[in-house]
Amino acid sequence: MGSFIVPDWPAPANVHALQTTRNSGFSIAPYDSLNLGSHVGDDQVTVEKNRYLLNTLVPSEPVWLEQVHGTNVVMAETAGCLPRADACVARKNNAVCAVMTADCLPVLLCNTAGSVVAAAHAGWRGLADGVIEATVGAMEVPGAELMAWLGPAIGPQAFEVGAEVRDAFIGNDPAAAAAFIPLPMTEGGGQKYLANLYRLARQRLAALGVAQVYGGDFCTYAEKERFFSYRRDGQTGRMATLIWKT
Repeated sequence: MGSFIVPDWPAPANVHALQTTRNSGFSIAPYDSLNLGSHVGDDQVTVEKNRYLLNTLVPSEPVWLEQVHGTNVVMAETAGCLPRADACVARKNNAVCAVMTADCLPVLLCNTAGSVVAAAHAGWRGLADGVIEATVGAMEVPGAELMAWLGPAIGPQAFEVGAEVRDAFIGNDPAAAAAFIPLPMTEGGGQKYLANLYRLARQRLAALGVAQVYGGDFCTYAEKERFFSYRRDGQTGRMATLIWKT
């Protein structure tokens, strides 16, 4: 399991989670090597080989989503084939929730009783529009009974955004301004900022009463040997962040 990350959080013993990296798969450049995305131009047979490898580590076929940077949440037990959604919740044992990323923030959630788990895909649009709030709402558990793990995303030293991104967050919560550092102005260019996705997610979780938040110390952009990064490479693969209960 050296090529995979097991989240370091105090989840109940019956809650299991796994984060893939870019390593130990079959894809060739620029998707090298454990690309799990079937929508990025990689050879489909190779993607299936990569997913088969992943399936040996989880109890059932993950619920793969057609992610659209929105806030729709599906239940793993009734999701069907490739639902258009950006989050998945499971109450049934061995139902595997999964989200794919290559800079966007994957968020795992579970309750302290170990009776419900969830995975959310939080790019800046989904995060600003409320994908975490929608996921927590679908879990039907008070925030105080939840814990979260923040997986690999583009770090605060690398995520350059325009004023429209900052405005989208501040319009919801003025405190979000603390997650944006202004960059020096360039001639003829608008104001740019460095955005901290991890801090923005922690703010949203705190507002929901989720005090136990772990992870959030990765940077997909900087760690080229370990992670895919769309912002860095453009054409690239996708990693998976998975959670299930037994």
